[in-house]
Amino acid sequence: MTPTDGASAAIYTLRLLARRIDQLAQEIADLDAQITTVLADHNPQLLDTYGVGPDTAAALLIAAGDNPERLHSEASFAALCGASPVEASSGKTERHRLNRGGDRQANCALHTIVLSRLRWDQRTRDYLDRRIAEGKTRREAVRCLKRYVAREIYQLIKTPKHVTVASAA
Repeated sequence: MTPTDGASAAIYTLRLLARRIDQLAQEIADLDAQITTVLADHNPQLLDTYGVGPDTAAALLIAAGDNPERLHSEASFAALCGASPVEASSGKTERHRLNRGGDRQANCALHTIVLSRLRWDQRTRDYLDRRIAEGKTRREAVRCLKRYVAREIYQLIKTPKHVTVASAA
């Protein structure tokens, strides 16, 4: 059925768009379920970490790669994620800025975790307030938080606790 006037054409088009949106929403839900299942099998404690969801956990595990043993320290993981500080001092002012290198998706995942924690976790807000009281800007304090989260995630990636299924005998 092809519409002939403008109003019916608009209604027809909106119905097509609504169906497509429903299809895409279902695809997203299916993919999220698959990602969550894979993550629960591979590294379940990562999903239990405050502020870490399936998308951020997947981005961080992809950044770490298939061989997390190649990451020798927390600093190397932070550099890989672009969360290591880079000196940006001038004269008597000592400053550090965020590393522009590294995996940008992993850095975005760390940023998402930090924003989530800033919104819902009182300890994180207290930490931010303490850093600002020390004279850091908000941006510098968020950089410190990213580094802290990278350190926490590194420990979870380096020593995953796999789920063991007891066999029924």
